[in-house]
Amino acid sequence: MSDHNSEEMARVGTGQPVANADRWTGSLTTRSGFTFHVRPARPGDEERLAEFFRHVSEDDIRFRFLIALDKVGHDRLVAMTAVDHDRTENFLALDDEGRILATGMLAADPQLERGEVAISIRTDHKRRGISWTLLEHIAAYAEARGIKTLESIEARENRAAIELEQEMGFTAHPLEDDPTLVLVRRTLG
Repeated sequence: MSDHNSEEMARVGTGQPVANADRWTGSLTTRSGFTFHVRPARPGDEERLAEFFRHVSEDDIRFRFLIALDKVGHDRLVAMTAVDHDRTENFLALDDEGRILATGMLAADPQLERGEVAISIRTDHKRRGISWTLLEHIAAYAEARGIKTLESIEARENRAAIELEQEMGFTAHPLEDDPTLVLVRRTLG
C-alpha cells in the first residue's frame, strides 16, 4: 500500500472518519507472488466494471449477487461505483493495463458494527491468490474503520469461497430462512 499520507483521515457524509483513499491504494502481492494494484472504485469506473463482469462466469455472478443474471446492469454498476466512502467501499484490483481483475465491496451498517463483504474475480485470474489478498485488504480496511464483525452471505454450493473464508478465520453458520445460503462471519480486532 502507499505510504503517502498513510495516517490521514478525511471526513465525509455523517462526519465519521473515512480512511483517505491514498492509504488504501497501492500495490498488493499475493502469496503466490502475483502483484496487482488496488484502489477504491470511482463513478468513472462503470464502463470498465461492465467489461470486467463480461469475464466473470455465470455461476460466479450468481454467487456474487445471489440471483441469476444475464448481465450486470447499469443500476448495479452504479451502486458499485458511486459509493459513499463512508459506510460503503468497493475496492478494485487492477492489472498493469488498468483492467479490473477483481472487485471487493464492503457495506457496513449505520453504526459501523458489522460489514458485509462480496468479492468477484475474473475467471481467467482465479487461483492466483487475488481473492485472498483482496479479502485481507478489505478486512484491514474494515478493522481500521472500527467495524467489529465482517460477514459474507454465500451460496452453500460456493465451496471455494467458503473454504477460503474459513482459512482466514471466518466461521460458517446456516441461515434458517434459506437452506441454500450460508453466513460466514469473522470477528475483527
